[in-house]
Order: sequence, then C-alpha cells, then structure tokens
Amino acid sequence: MQVRCSHILVKDKALADRIYDELRHGARFDELARRYSTCPSKSKGGDLGFFGEGQMVKEFEREAFRLSYGAISRPVHTQFGWHIIKKTGAK
Repeated sequence: MQVRCSHILVKDKALADRIYDELRHGARFDELARRYSTCPSKSKGGDLGFFGEGQMVKEFEREAFRLSYGAISRPVHTQFGWHIIKKTGAK
C-alpha cells in the first residue's frame, strides 16, 4: 500500500500549533504550506507524492498511514522538526 500526503514542516512547536489552529478554522493547507513550511515541497503546496512503508521517518509514516483520506494530523515531531500532515490519497 502507498499513501499520498502533503505536509507543513516547521522547527517550532508553538508555530506548528498555531498553523494547526488556522487549518481547523478553514485556512487552506496548500497556502499555509507555501507560507510557512521549511521543506522544498512547499513550492508544491506541501505535496510529497505517493510513498510506501519504510520511505519516511517512523513517526511521520505512522501518522500518515493512520490518517483517513482528507484528514489533517495534529503536529507530529520528528528529527526534522514539527510536521502537520494531510492525507490526500492511497493506492
């Protein structure tokens, strides 16, 4: 199985929490990714494309596979910083 996700990556938990709140109140994920994310995927609205098990760091992957289609995660901490993940597909 593979999933497709977008994410917003930031270094600071307080910023991640603020972005999550904006998303919960209707902000567009792709716009916030372009504005805040430190990942190169920000130019594509945070889109990471499809990936399978073992391709992402454990904490990120666990959340990505757990989410239902269209769902947005609470901030997830990894060695790279704080991620907010949106599941956009599965196959």
